Amino acid sequence: MQILYFAWVREKVGTAGEEIALPESVRDVGGLMRHLGTLSPGHAEAFANPRAVRAAVNQDFAHLSDLVSPGDEVAFFPPVTGG
Repeated sequence: MQILYFAWVREKVGTAGEEIALPESVRDVGGLMRHLGTLSPGHAEAFANPRAVRAAVNQDFAHLSDLVSPGDEVAFFPPVTGG
């Protein structure tokens, strides 16, 4: 699974992206965020408040309950506002 990080999420994690093997126990975006939070102190800080991070799965906005699969591209970024 390809993981991409943007803005302050990238700064806290310390990389723009990484490839991970999706654990069998991870089935949705929320579970993925919890898993990523265990990888390093920076990851833990970035994913400490799931409501402060938005996600896109295969370039479509996603909710915490949306399913993820091993071949997906998942991006994490701060909330976006329009104007």
